[in-house]
Amino acid sequence: MAEKQLLTKKGYEERVALLEHLKVDRRKEVAQKLKEAREQGDLSENAEYDAAKDEQRDIETQIAELEEILKNAEVVQDNNTDKDAIKMESVVKLHDVEYDEDIEYVIVGSSEADSLNNKISNESPLGAAMLGKKVGDTVKVEAPAGVIEYKIISVQND
Repeated sequence: MAEKQLLTKKGYEERVALLEHLKVDRRKEVAQKLKEAREQGDLSENAEYDAAKDEQRDIETQIAELEEILKNAEVVQDNNTDKDAIKMESVVKLHDVEYDEDIEYVIVGSSEADSLNNKISNESPLGAAMLGKKVGDTVKVEAPAGVIEYKIISVQND
């Protein structure tokens, strides 16, 4: 049995939209590329055909992965009545005590995590440590380099 995937409402909706785009639009585009490549004749040395087949395989793989995520998705419901506490989908601004710098993160489900866009998983050490905390609280996280300390500057819940 597959593990439940925690997703924010926004993350779930984005994945549904992407799946629809892949199934409807991208499949048609690749089918057209394959048709055009076949019309060129000999497929054994046809780079366009090979590229289109590779693209088709990648799209089908992505579709299967998205369907699996959505099949096992559990959309996180906001049952926390405390609007000041950090929870899923909170935008949190932290102050790194050691490096004297501010960082902003959004708490998301593990399959939505994207470090390049400052989206961290609720299951990550920092994400898990922040859940339930409020502005002014200090969060300490064990890292390979030692304990990292953050002070919570702001919490934005929609």
